Amino acid sequence: MSEKKNNENIDKANFHFGFRKENYKILFIGLAVNVLGYLLMIGGGSKDPNVFTGDQLFNSTRLTISPLLILIGFGIIIYAIMRKSKSTDTTEK
Repeated sequence: MSEKKNNENIDKANFHFGFRKENYKILFIGLAVNVLGYLLMIGGGSKDPNVFTGDQLFNSTRLTISPLLILIGFGIIIYAIMRKSKSTDTTEK
């Protein structure tokens, strides 16, 4: 009976929710890259709302760089979610 309680205590001590400190760091880096991409997509506005200039709307930052940053950020976030930490492999042995 006492052996069973000891095994339960060991299992509870090794249990974790799924994310480790490294996973959270990578996740927040991916979120920061996403926020940067969205901020670049917003860009600068026109001083006069009645005047439309294509140069402000159709520049390379809004059309290529910011969507690429957003996709890279989502890739980093997916990697952070799917990454299995090495410390869990050593505790199982």
